[in-house]
Amino acid sequence: MSFDPALLQAFITVHQSNGFTRAAERLHLSQSAISHQVRRLEELVGRPLFHRTTRRLSLTSDGEDFLRLAERILQAQDALAQHFRRSPIEGTVRLGVPQSFMSEGLPRLLRQFSRGCPNVRLEVSAGVTLDLGAMVRDRELDLAVVVSVAGEGRGQLLQRLPMVWAASEGFSLEDHASMPLAYSPPPCVCRQISVDALNAKGIAWHGAFSSHSLEDLRAVALSGLAVTSFTRDHLRPGMAALDERDGMPALPELDFCLEFSEEDASARPPAVAELGRLIVASGCMA
Repeated sequence: MSFDPALLQAFITVHQSNGFTRAAERLHLSQSAISHQVRRLEELVGRPLFHRTTRRLSLTSDGEDFLRLAERILQAQDALAQHFRRSPIEGTVRLGVPQSFMSEGLPRLLRQFSRGCPNVRLEVSAGVTLDLGAMVRDRELDLAVVVSVAGEGRGQLLQRLPMVWAASEGFSLEDHASMPLAYSPPPCVCRQISVDALNAKGIAWHGAFSSHSLEDLRAVALSGLAVTSFTRDHLRPGMAALDERDGMPALPELDFCLEFSEEDASARPPAVAELGRLIVASGCMA
């Protein structure tokens, strides 16, 4: 047994309006058409749904049960239509993200955006050495997740994470005349922070490994070849977080902020605004 949504809507409107005349006005139909729809529905159900008198209209017990189910059906249909409605938003969005954000969360979010806005062309730049803040300010990107020392960022804060020295378990600074450091080439934020911290404490170091890949840096640290630095959430089994007790300088927290090339929200293209909204709503993606 299937029910025409128009019949369900007529039934619900008659109940809400407490009568056929008002329901007909609300649905812009004739009273006879509304009466016919309700009669048709009762024939399908095989039971009366309304008690009718000259002064009062009320639901039968079957009508009360039917009302609850009919409302659920129409709500589900509305939700389905809303979910798959094609967005009128068009254009191109250029997004920049640190490589550390290229986890499962971000691709899922981008897929959600592409499905919701199929007429938008999405261009994503990801990397540890891209100066995303400068690219946003120079309008090479429409929006970007920019990494900075805590409290020094611009835009909307998405995450604040502690930065750590990462090495293999058992690594000792005392075993090295010059500390081997693994890093990404400039302008990587973590590299600059690490070098400044080591120099400020007078710790001798040398570049032992350089790569644009976060996975490479993790592998090198895990092997025991060198020490690297990143946020604590990127530690893996077999790694240790070195601190001042190991002779290493303290490291700051890092802020991940969403910046827009158009600081005035009213001036942002709809596609850019929608992607920014999704990123903020998603919270922590790393």
